[in-house]
Amino acid sequence: MDEQRPPHRGGGPPCGLPGRSGRPGRPHGGPPPWLSGARSRTAAGLPWLSTALLLVFVMVGTGFAEHGQDRRPLDLVARLLLFVAVGVLLLRHGRPVLAVVTTCAVTLGYLAAGYPYGPVFVAVAVGCFSAIVAGHRKAAWWSLGGLWAGHVLVAHWLYRWLPPDGDPAAPWAQEGFITAWVVAVVAAAELLRVRREQWAAARAEREAAERRRADEERLRMARELHDVLAHSISVINVQAGVGLALLDSDPEQARTALTTIKGASKEALDEVRQVLANLRTPGDAPTAPAPGLDRLPELVDQAAAAGLTVTVESEGDPAAVPPGAGLAAFRIVQEALTNVVRHSGSRTALVHIAHGSGRVRLRIDDAGPATGDDAGGSGNGLVGMRERAAALGGTIEAGPRPDGGFRVRAELPFTAPDRDRRQDPPEPAEETP
Repeated sequence: MDEQRPPHRGGGPPCGLPGRSGRPGRPHGGPPPWLSGARSRTAAGLPWLSTALLLVFVMVGTGFAEHGQDRRPLDLVARLLLFVAVGVLLLRHGRPVLAVVTTCAVTLGYLAAGYPYGPVFVAVAVGCFSAIVAGHRKAAWWSLGGLWAGHVLVAHWLYRWLPPDGDPAAPWAQEGFITAWVVAVVAAAELLRVRREQWAAARAEREAAERRRADEERLRMARELHDVLAHSISVINVQAGVGLALLDSDPEQARTALTTIKGASKEALDEVRQVLANLRTPGDAPTAPAPGLDRLPELVDQAAAAGLTVTVESEGDPAAVPPGAGLAAFRIVQEALTNVVRHSGSRTALVHIAHGSGRVRLRIDDAGPATGDDAGGSGNGLVGMRERAAALGGTIEAGPRPDGGFRVRAELPFTAPDRDRRQDPPEPAEETP
């Protein structure tokens, strides 16, 4: 029997449709197609095939079932009643309440007219299942309960005035069997309804998790692009100002500034290409590990090109820092130095790094004062640093120092290099200009 399929929500492919691989299937733990409603229908959405098969089964089966029963023989009226009882099930997906009420009412009329028992009860079960699975539980209960109560009334009190003539009261053992059948139909329909709700909830949870992963990946890519570009663009901005100021008075120094701009822009382009390479199709392996604190000398050289002298102090063993924490630390230092170039009047900065006790501690200081100049920043640098620290369960503080200047403190915990489960996906190696 066909049942109504819950509407598909979310961006992933619904059950039974091709996914990324192009092959049909169903998600792990989902319902089988014959229970989820994933079967072919006509453009009108009506279950013509299953209803036609059910009609043939009821008509033929009732013809066999009438033999041996002391009931009225099947005639044109009986066939019409059976046809209506089954035919209305064409509407069981769009109008399940109408379908179950009509099927039960027509079946009660069929039995009250004295026609033989038979497969017509299968039509009642199909209508009841469809209504309960669609969420119309009370309508199904009342319809099935009304059919049972009407049958009791007809079989034990009204049979004297109803055809066939001379028909005795039905045995109570038969009524007990019908009662058990009604209870079994309701219980099976309720069980199927609960299972379908569980499948729908599991599917919705999977789709929500996929959307969360997609959002996290977009955020990660945006943060990487910001961190990659901010430092290089700041160097370009500073050197462009120097070149313009010295273009007439000191052409040689202006040439040096333009050379620095060329190198910084080339490196920025390379890094953008390498970050975007992470969007390659699944299955392609990264070509090199992510940058870490071992690349601090490159940051120092870039800062020097922008006129900033950076002193680096290091404690502990940097080799103990896993890739995820190393990448976050590198990007935090990079963003902090970028902010010094952009917003500080100081031409010196101190970077202190301490490794040990399962964490890496960073401190970046500049003497200030703040210039108040707008160097083209987006205002997302501190936000990005906090997100990187929070992703590793760490903390970050940034603000003015009591004696002037600005300080950034970060603490990034980690376990072991081979057990760091929060690291960003590796990005390809970068070429130095």
